[in-house]
Amino acid sequence: MTAVDAAEPGHGEVGYTGPATVVVDEAEVAVRVELRGYFQPIDGYFHWYGRVAANPALDALVTGNRAAVLLRTPAGERPGELSDPDLWGRFRVSGQSTPPFALDLEVDPR
Repeated sequence: MTAVDAAEPGHGEVGYTGPATVVVDEAEVAVRVELRGYFQPIDGYFHWYGRVAANPALDALVTGNRAAVLLRTPAGERPGELSDPDLWGRFRVSGQSTPPFALDLEVDPR
């Protein structure tokens, strides 16, 4: 389990790379994910997104290239949506509000 920093400092992105569980209906599939997120002040929500590593068991559960899921990491779980598999079979996952990973945000005391 690894927390990751933004590639470009100052954009406020935080993330997580590591093991996770995707729950589709009531079936659980162990996967690896790479997640990022940011707070969007215009709508007031934290938006998180990323990719789920290719997984044949997950492919068998998702029909129509889209599914409502529960994404669970060691730090928490949140509802989200799988969609848009890429050429390598990795589903995009996204959600909004509290992410399923720890937020290690530095607070400027000024």
